[in-house]
Amino acid sequence: METNRENRTRKHIFWQIVAIIILNAMVITAIGFVYENTQTLSSIGSRGQEVRQIQNKLKELGLYKGSVDGIYGTATQKAIRQFQKNCGITADGIAGSKTLKYLGLGSGSTSSTNGYSSNDVYLLARIIGAEARGESYTGQVAVGAVVLNRVQHSSFPDSIAGVVYQPGAFSAVRDSNWNVAPNDTAKKAARDAINGWDPTGGAIYYYNPAKTSNKWIRTRPVITTIGRHVFCK
Repeated sequence: METNRENRTRKHIFWQIVAIIILNAMVITAIGFVYENTQTLSSIGSRGQEVRQIQNKLKELGLYKGSVDGIYGTATQKAIRQFQKNCGITADGIAGSKTLKYLGLGSGSTSSTNGYSSNDVYLLARIIGAEARGESYTGQVAVGAVVLNRVQHSSFPDSIAGVVYQPGAFSAVRDSNWNVAPNDTAKKAARDAINGWDPTGGAIYYYNPAKTSNKWIRTRPVITTIGRHVFCK
C-alpha cells in the first residue's frame, strides 16, 4: 500500500512531466511563429504571407498572372526573374533582400511616413535621383510628387513600386543611373513629397522638351515648368 509520501512523489513527478510537455509545446509554437514571420520567403518551395506580398506586387506590375496563393512556384520564380532583369539586378529568380527592397518589401518595410514604408521612401528617392539628377531641390520634390499623384490616380498602379516599375513609365529605370544609390538630397526630397509638398499642382506627367520626341505628351495640359521639366495633367 502506497504511503502518503510515495503518493505525493508520484503526483509531483506527474505534474513535472505535464509542465515540461506544456513548455515544449509553447516553445515549438513560438519557434514556428517566429520562423513563419521572419524567414525570407524568397525561393522555390517557400510559403507564407511574404510570398503573397511578393505575388501581389508582381501582379501590380503585370509580371505575374497566377493566383496569389502564398506558394513560391515556377510562375513566381519566372516573374521575379523578369522583374530583376527589368531592374538591372542579378536575375536569379530568388527574391533576396535586394530584390525585396526594389519591390518595396523586406526587413525595412515597417511604416515610416504617412503610411509608406521605409522601402517605399527609398524607392521614391531612387527614382528622384535617377530622373531629376541635376535639377533644383524643388524640381526633385516635383518628380517625387508626380509619382505619388500617380499612386492616387485611378489610371495608374496604387503603389510606389507599381508606378515606378510600370513598363515604359520612366526611362531612367532602364539606364545606368538606376543603379546609383540615392543621395541624401534625393531622400529628403522623397520625404518632403510624401509629407505633402507638391510643387507641380497635381501633375501626373512631366517631360523634358529638349529630349522627348513623344508627340502625345506635348498635347497634355501644362500646369507648370520647373527647371528642365514641364509638368502636366
